[in-house]
Amino acid sequence: MTQDDWLHNFTKSETDRWIGGVCGGLGEHTPVPSWIWRLLFTLLVLCFGTGFLIYILLWIFVPRKAKT
Repeated sequence: MTQDDWLHNFTKSETDRWIGGVCGGLGEHTPVPSWIWRLLFTLLVLCFGTGFLIYILLWIFVPRKAKT
């Protein structure tokens, strides 16, 4: 999978979601599991406070999967 395909097809997860489905979507579209994404965002929140802002922005701007 190329980087262009990954970014073009990136959507929030409808099945693997705790809050907004962002980490689940990252887990579905990258080789990194969703629990590692959740851990990374948590560490960013605790260390720098930027993880919360990044997560909120992704929650707003990443589209949901199109229902077929």
